[in-house]
Amino acid sequence: MSAPMFDVAVVGGGVMGATTALMLARGGLRTVILDRGPLCREASGVNAGTLTLHMTRASLIPYAVRGHELWLSADQWLGRGVAAVSTEGLSLAFTPAEEEMLHARAAARREYGAPIEIVPASRARAVEPGLSDQVRLAAYCPIDGFASSYLTGRAYREALVEAGAVVREGAAVIGVDSGDGGFSLRIAGAEPVRARRLVLAGGVWLEEMLGWLGLRIPVKCLINQLVVTERLRPVMRTVLSVANGLLSLKQFANGTVLIGGGWQGIGDPKRGGVQTIPENLIGNTRLARWVIPALAETRVARIWLGLEAETADAMPMIGAVPGVPDAFVIGSVHSGYTSGPYMGRLLADLILGREPERPLFDPSRLLEPQAAPALT
Repeated sequence: MSAPMFDVAVVGGGVMGATTALMLARGGLRTVILDRGPLCREASGVNAGTLTLHMTRASLIPYAVRGHELWLSADQWLGRGVAAVSTEGLSLAFTPAEEEMLHARAAARREYGAPIEIVPASRARAVEPGLSDQVRLAAYCPIDGFASSYLTGRAYREALVEAGAVVREGAAVIGVDSGDGGFSLRIAGAEPVRARRLVLAGGVWLEEMLGWLGLRIPVKCLINQLVVTERLRPVMRTVLSVANGLLSLKQFANGTVLIGGGWQGIGDPKRGGVQTIPENLIGNTRLARWVIPALAETRVARIWLGLEAETADAMPMIGAVPGVPDAFVIGSVHSGYTSGPYMGRLLADLILGREPERPLFDPSRLLEPQAAPALT
């Protein structure tokens, strides 16, 4: 007896893949989502949970604004909340060079709709009294916040099951074959899964996944270090960053402080995060203490590594896979946790035959010249 044919198979159970699968299931398609581990266990579950408009790619701000709105209303559309908090955000300058950078980046972000204004140090300290007295200038945004990323996997799993989607956790897809009007997904140690449409949502593993379809699109893997402290009295209420991009800082309701900023560790897509780099860990925590001096009162409780995908032009790839009918891809989005739910909705609209509210990001621009044609 042959395996059942799904309308669509989504490979990759992070926020983008899970949102896409959820919207497709709610749209009436018989949907299966597969991940080699639990849903939202990789980048979507180990990131800082930041919901910010102080982001690297200003042109993605309209997508982040909608994503921010979705996270704050997750209890309505997802069916359960993820402890999302809306607060103010400050990006700080401590040197003349950072002041120039702050002005340029704030102007670029305002052009795309972010309500960011440059404020003097006195105003920044009025917003966040615990700031260092060495702050020279700040970019202030009333729209910022964070969520508890470790809650997202459970929330999505429950919503997907309620929507009638089949959730296959612990199902490692190792290849894809075409034929019989669809795709056959080879699963390690299990029977193949068949579907008429295919969505690849594998984050840093998208380069390998697209290779299953005969395409070559390089995907860079960043190994971001994150630090959480012991519980501490309230010392900050905003989301903080530094103009040079080397710090992300926030305090949760339980008193712990999360320190990020993209300082790199050691690892790769095959092995995952392997180990931290001590000098980067020291640099990150020293910078955090420089920004909020009261952090000297606490200690590091835990360190971990999260993998982040980046394309050659540092912009997402979301849309139809070039030359492969009924195959789609989504991933490699800067501040991807913030925008993830909205990005997934846009791709689901495309697959369901609706006009997406905002433009997608054609993967064909990233194809290497020698890329092989797609499946036949």
